[in-house]
Amino acid sequence: MKRLTAAILLGLSILAAPAYAANAPQMEIGKAEFYLKEFEKEVARAQGADMGRYYNKNEALSRIQNLAMAYPDDPKVKELIHRASMVLMKSKGDFMEITPEMTAYLRNEKEMQERYRKLSQAKWQELLAEKQPITKVFPTPEVEKSDPDDYFGKYVVLENVVYPNNQFYGATGEYMYVGKRSSGFYFVELSGRSWLGPYEAVKRFRRFVDPSLGDTLKFTVLGKITGVVMESPDANEKKLAPQEWGWVVEPEFLYSGERVVAYYDPNLENSGTFFGEEDVEKIKQGWYTVRSVPENVDPKTLMEIFATAIKEKNYELYKECINPVRYASDLGESLLRYHWDLHQARYHGEYVHAVFDEPKITVLKGHDDNNNLENFFLDSGQREQLIQRAGEKEEMAIVMSRAFEETGKQRGAKNFHELRRKGKGRWYVNTYDVRF
Repeated sequence: MKRLTAAILLGLSILAAPAYAANAPQMEIGKAEFYLKEFEKEVARAQGADMGRYYNKNEALSRIQNLAMAYPDDPKVKELIHRASMVLMKSKGDFMEITPEMTAYLRNEKEMQERYRKLSQAKWQELLAEKQPITKVFPTPEVEKSDPDDYFGKYVVLENVVYPNNQFYGATGEYMYVGKRSSGFYFVELSGRSWLGPYEAVKRFRRFVDPSLGDTLKFTVLGKITGVVMESPDANEKKLAPQEWGWVVEPEFLYSGERVVAYYDPNLENSGTFFGEEDVEKIKQGWYTVRSVPENVDPKTLMEIFATAIKEKNYELYKECINPVRYASDLGESLLRYHWDLHQARYHGEYVHAVFDEPKITVLKGHDDNNNLENFFLDSGQREQLIQRAGEKEEMAIVMSRAFEETGKQRGAKNFHELRRKGKGRWYVNTYDVRF
């Protein structure tokens, strides 16, 4: 009888065991929540970006998963699961819908680039038919065994020329060598305008038409043989390479990426242009959705106009948005163009759209009429005295931006942009070099 009673009691205790394990131990809940909070903080600091690696993510999720498997009915565990799912989604980055209007600039550019590609290919074929360059480029004619007069004035096509690779300063000038010792050399003359004019024209094409040409420009050079020199084709000042004969080539046409043909024209201000350059701005006029900056523009709207100017390749509008102090010198103008090129590259390789937060405005100089804390202690006479003493008011606005990829995913964390205004004047972008 005693044995039977003991067996019954043991069976009842086994059946009742789950009732005592319905809720997870508070210590385990606390540990899981600690790591979850740390994970939530990491995601919050990312500001909508997908940081990829989170130090507390796996620890938090694994602890909560174990609790969920052992105590599925515990309300506190369910709450942890809900929080974990929410923060896990946020850790993958914010998303937004990218509408066709946001990427219209890409379609417009593609149409223009295709137009110039066809134009340039046709012009290149015309040039080859007109100039009739020598057909046998390599090996070069041996200077010692040839009459140079037979080659002076003839045209030659040099392919896969990468600048500034192979550039060097010699005793007779600045050149870029094409070739090698076993097959002979051509020395493309770089010191004159015949190179610099077309080269700058290709960079303008990249700046205003097709940024996909990239930083390292590769050319096919069509030029005229003008002389023979003996040089050491070595960029090193000590000139360790031996002296070599080379045929000097004066470049007249540069063909880059099968998309643009630039040429030397001594009658032009820039001494170089590309075919169809005069039509670029006419084509883009039909794209522009914003053409000027209103005098009463607010900081957020100004940043939206600034981003639109970059997307639509409206350089003059881009410049109009920026604080004139930033480009008052020649160096400032150069930096303006440099960062324009960077913005163009980012809008074609990193993100396609940007959105902006409401600005936070601070008075840097002068009396702040909106500072209610100070105004509480000052009467109208005291405030007037401060205004007269402080001089012209200067304000700073900080606007945060977020950039989005074509898939709608946020690219990186937020970036802040500084704007300035003096007195009752207009707002200007001050940190124009910051990415979106």
